[in-house]
Parts: sequence; structure tokens; C-alpha cells
Amino acid sequence: MPRPTPPPRATSGKNRPVGTVTRGTTNPNRLRRMDRWIAAVHGPALRRSDRPVAVDLGYGAAPWTPLELLGWLRTADPRCEVVGIEIDPERVAAARPYEREGLTFRHGGFELPVAEPPMLIRAANVLRQYDEGEVAAVWERLCGRLAPGGLLVEGTCDEIGRRHVWVALGPRGPRGVTFAARLGSLDRPSDLAERLPKALIHRNVPGEPVHAFLRDFDRAWAAAAPFASLGARQRWIRAVGDLAADWPLLDGRRRWRQGEVTVEWAALAPRFAPRFE
Repeated sequence: MPRPTPPPRATSGKNRPVGTVTRGTTNPNRLRRMDRWIAAVHGPALRRSDRPVAVDLGYGAAPWTPLELLGWLRTADPRCEVVGIEIDPERVAAARPYEREGLTFRHGGFELPVAEPPMLIRAANVLRQYDEGEVAAVWERLCGRLAPGGLLVEGTCDEIGRRHVWVALGPRGPRGVTFAARLGSLDRPSDLAERLPKALIHRNVPGEPVHAFLRDFDRAWAAAAPFASLGARQRWIRAVGDLAADWPLLDGRRRWRQGEVTVEWAALAPRFAPRFE
């Protein structure tokens, strides 16, 4: 069968958004786990900001995710504003009727057509269609637009939001990788491998750190089997606690109870990966 022709990639010429049109798949509450984590972990930085502006980059064919992001961020700081950015002008036109106080939609791409540096950029399910070799340049470009203390969250989830993996980056580069799931959907933690972001998904092979991490996580999960009688959450907490003996985790029991665990980026970074400047 011939391979389908990908959508044309926009250039960086005058008035041309930078990037490629995505499939646009979206569903209500698809990104709730990511939103919850952002509001909890990044909330203090938003509250310290003079004007906490967030960008939902590549929100897709429907405006649900920017609307939901605004709601979550306002639990952290009621001053938060969200700008939804899409490279497809028809999607922007369709979203405009949903604008409200604190929520606007704009046509654009990785160049980020916003007036001031945002405190948050979320790019969910955007880079999955790109080549692995393009990721570092996109990360660097987006991180270069962040306000001081800002955060880029880039990752992937399934269609109904049961399983997520994302990378959190600051202005100087990657910090951590978060694995999050509806625990009842997992047979083992390595089920999350299919949702690894583009920077890691092709590195889940022997000899790479992310492969070793998921292997050890599965072993800890198996050892915690007796806790399954208390529920999947207790089994997850026990497995993650055991994992902390060998891997640098950046969170604690409060986040683990939410079906999350965050690992230091340096521990999972691909071998011989290009350096983030």
C-alpha cells in the first residue's frame, strides 16, 4: 500500500505559521490528568506572576481543551488567561464563538503569536507526528518564549485521557517526565510506553534509560501484587515507593495517590541525545 501523503509543512515566511496541521483529534476531558497536574504543580508560579497567561498550542478541531485548561488554571489563580493557538485557520474560526473573558483563540504555530511571554505553554499530542530529530529544536524554540519561571508541558495521551506521559521543561530545558494513568486501566506500568512523547517513544529499547525504567517499574508493580487487594491506588503507591530507591523521583505520595509519578529528565534522557542549549 502506498504511504499517505502528509499535510504540507508550513514555512516561517511572513505571516506564515510555523509547523504542521495535526489530525485535530480531541475529546472533552481528554487532558484532565495533565491539567490537574499543571494546576497543582505550577500553581505557585502562576500566582507569583504579574499576568499569568497560558498558551494551549495545537488544541485541535474543537475548543474543549482550552476551555478546560482555563477552568483548571483558575482554581490555582483566578487571574489566569488562556490563548488557544491553532495552525488551521478553519479551526480558529470555529472556536471564536467560544471566546469569553480570559479565553481567546489565534491563528499560529510554534512562533506563538502572543504579545508577551506566557507562563505556561501546553503542547499535547502535537509533536507525535514529527520526526524525533525535530523535537529538540521545537522545545528550544518554545522554551525561548517562556516568561521567567514559565513551564512548557509537552506530551501524549490516549483518545479518552486514561494514559498520559509528558515532559516538563523550563526556560533552560527539560526537567522531568511524568507518567499518569487511570490505574484501573493498567495491567502493568509499561502499558504507558505507547504514550511516551516523541523524544522517548523510539528509545524504549534495551540499552536506553527509559526502557530500564519501565522494566524496573514493572518489577516493582509485580512485587506489590499483595497490595492489589487494597486497590490499584495502593498497589501503585507501593510500587512507586520501591522504585524511588533506584530512580530520582521529583514528587511524593500526594501526587502518587493521583496515579502519577515524575522522574528526573536526566535519568530518562536518550543516550547520545542532542544537547538542549
